Amino acid sequence: MSRRDPQPDEELGFLSHLIELRARLLKAIAAVLLVLLALVPFANRLYSALARPLVERLPEGAHLVAIEVASPFFTPLKLAFFAALFLAMPVVLYQLWAFVSPGLYRHEKRLAQPLLVSAVALFYLGCAFAYFLVLPMVFRFLTSITPQGVAMMTDIGHYLDFVLVIFLAFGLCFEVPVAVVILVAVGLLTPAQLVKSRGYVIVGCFVVAAILTPPDILSQTLLAVPMCLLYELGVLAARFLVKPRAEGNEGIAHPSPRQEE
Repeated sequence: MSRRDPQPDEELGFLSHLIELRARLLKAIAAVLLVLLALVPFANRLYSALARPLVERLPEGAHLVAIEVASPFFTPLKLAFFAALFLAMPVVLYQLWAFVSPGLYRHEKRLAQPLLVSAVALFYLGCAFAYFLVLPMVFRFLTSITPQGVAMMTDIGHYLDFVLVIFLAFGLCFEVPVAVVILVAVGLLTPAQLVKSRGYVIVGCFVVAAILTPPDILSQTLLAVPMCLLYELGVLAARFLVKPRAEGNEGIAHPSPRQEE
């Protein structure tokens, strides 16, 4: 049996989607570039603010160093780029949402919108939590265990990479409620099953915290306890946002017809 040849209307529809995707991507890139241009004059100040949690806890006379010749120029510029991406993320996600939303059911839109906003807010909250609480504790611990006679002089590029990884790790860990709601929405788990698994989740949170933080109980607890609380928040949100699935129904109960573009 031969494969059906694509119809002209289908080809035009596919081409129009590609054109729209290109326009959305260009708008997202333009938003990031505009913010980057605005931040470049303040790149050194941004780096000074980012380095404050370590600099304030270094021994007297110690300071950050630039090992590579071009590091004093490229490292603050790299930070400005990631800061621009961070600040422009709502615009980027809006462009993504504007592209995919016409193809969603009405009930999918009602669930996706609060999840998208919550995901962005929780990621920002996780980064702020890491900057204001975790990083000061991490650097206080690391400077306290520095061997006698060893000067702690961290390279500015390595420091930026370390902090970016910490931000990413904590930002993703704070997405626990969104992940829980999605798991319930797609039918992989139910709120009752999540409650029964609470003990395993608590152990898992402390394991993740032990991996991401230095080996002291205080910093591990500062990450594990919020993750446990966010898990409970996700279970509670799943009870209210996700309707019970009807037997034999593949989606959330009572799906509505798709919206016209």
